Amino acid sequence: MFESIRKHQRILLGFLLLLIFPAFAFFGISGYDRLFSDEGLVARVDGEPVTRQEYELAQRRQIENMRQVLGEKFDPRLFETPEARAEIVDSLVVQRVLARKAAADHIAIPDTQLRSAIAGIPGLRREDGTFDAERYRAMLSAQGKSELGFESEMRRDLALQVLPQAISQTEFIPRAVLERLIVDNEQRREVRELVFRAQDFTAEVKPQEDHLRKYYETNANSFLEPEVADINYLVLSRAAVAAQIVLKPEEVLAYYEQNRARFGTKEERQASHILIQVGPDMTRDAALANANELLAKLRAGADFAALAKANSQDPGSATQGGDLGYFTRDTMTRKFADAAFALKEGEISAPVETEFGVHLIKLTGIKGGSVPPFEQVRAQIESEIRNQQASAKFAELAEGFTNTVYEQADSLKPAAERFKLEIKRFDGLTRTGSDKLAEDSPLRNQNVIDSLFAIDSVRTRRNTEAIDVGNGTLVSARIAEYRPANTPKFEAVRDRIRTAYVEREASRMAIAAGQKKLAELRGAPAAADGFGAAKTVSRVAPGDFSPEAIEQIMLVPAKPLPAYAGIDAGAAGYVVARIDKVSLPSEDELARRRPQYRQQANQLWGRQALLDYLAALKAASKVTITKVSEGDSGLQQ
Repeated sequence: MFESIRKHQRILLGFLLLLIFPAFAFFGISGYDRLFSDEGLVARVDGEPVTRQEYELAQRRQIENMRQVLGEKFDPRLFETPEARAEIVDSLVVQRVLARKAAADHIAIPDTQLRSAIAGIPGLRREDGTFDAERYRAMLSAQGKSELGFESEMRRDLALQVLPQAISQTEFIPRAVLERLIVDNEQRREVRELVFRAQDFTAEVKPQEDHLRKYYETNANSFLEPEVADINYLVLSRAAVAAQIVLKPEEVLAYYEQNRARFGTKEERQASHILIQVGPDMTRDAALANANELLAKLRAGADFAALAKANSQDPGSATQGGDLGYFTRDTMTRKFADAAFALKEGEISAPVETEFGVHLIKLTGIKGGSVPPFEQVRAQIESEIRNQQASAKFAELAEGFTNTVYEQADSLKPAAERFKLEIKRFDGLTRTGSDKLAEDSPLRNQNVIDSLFAIDSVRTRRNTEAIDVGNGTLVSARIAEYRPANTPKFEAVRDRIRTAYVEREASRMAIAAGQKKLAELRGAPAAADGFGAAKTVSRVAPGDFSPEAIEQIMLVPAKPLPAYAGIDAGAAGYVVARIDKVSLPSEDELARRRPQYRQQANQLWGRQALLDYLAALKAASKVTITKVSEGDSGLQQ
């Protein structure tokens, strides 16, 4: 995709939104802290309920999706805010109004589209690209779903996508808007800078004692020292349990003998087959008779590949003479695999019946199936055995550890003695952690920190509960020493106060000097004395300017030149930018980029059209959102 648009999507989207006046908005987030009515509803759409169960299912799906994307960085508390609840409710309402619209428009999903969608699910195709029915059934079994139920869900979900896809993919940005967007993004400006640095004004700041004291009183929170705790804690980990396990040599050897095949390479077989399908035009008996006739020809010397090309009803392999390539036993349906792996190379099977029809199988190759010697995999086996035993032992110890730190909450010593753990110490922990913590320290876990600084934990100095910090590790901690947040006396932080005051005043002086110079230049443009070297910048190539600065430069009217822009750099000072020249890339260069601009802009335009359409659907429906306040229940509009 075009890099310039990708980097400046917010600018581009904002530009488009100003032009098309979006109508879409959430219902609002106030009132979502208590979401469910007494009836267990979150909303009604034209009288139909949206239930608590639907909400919780949608929330779980979103949580799982985010967990897969973010991994260890995922924080489930992201979904506990009123904003997150509002978004989930709004998505359920949108689904409901779309479903009603799809039903009203008689939108139906044909079987071919359904089959294509199911076949596109990752993991349901073999290496040769054919659909794996066994894996499909196994997937449904793992989810506790029937084929009929799953396919009904798929058909419904596909129907919900028809209208949004049709709208978002058929909306195209007007040519005039596209050209204006390209010019806005690609226009180049030759700029020189006159910088008023705050640090150049620090010598002019002469703070008086009363100034510093007033600054301190006004900004006391800036000097607040956070609450700090010195911590004792225990760590019970699966890895430590595994390290303590001592294995017997005969135990390791027995494990190897029981799992020999798993440590080697799987045996693979290459086979060709002729498939006779059973269906309305071919009964089982007729298919078997047909297969036996072909088998007789093969035993009489007929060429297998030629017969497969002429007679096999497997479109994926018939043109290849029935060749299926190499496969392992677990990639084929059971009856087919049993027959293929019972043959010797060159042999042809008797007719084999599967859910796909009747097969004749010829084995054409065998490879793999080797097992490495014991010593070669000994370390791997020992690791596996330790991990297996550690998992079982850790589960047992974890329960005891959890109970001990809770039941004897006045000290970590009983748990340390019972489980032979070292009581560790860390001084100087705050609510935001500490830079001194090791990268793998469990005290970096936010749940541990929150538990330690909970009001009850600070007040009673009791053990925290056993907290799972991931990777098979439990932690319990307690506060040994606690120092509450406090505002230090003026004298203790006088130097910090003076530094902060001088920086603020120097910045103000720099900004004032810059703004004065800008006003002078705009009143009477002068030569570029004092300005730096010329730089050519644009929205797509901002150079070392910040996004905010480049916007100030690009928003200045291009006539007359030179033109001037003022950029407030905050604590760093002020910049006066002089624009001496405005240009566009060559028409050939713009022509090369125009298709990529059009693609990105059409996507954003179509997205906004979709949002407007959804807003119109909701406006045409009677939507009631549950908002339950304290001491009240029921549905409110």
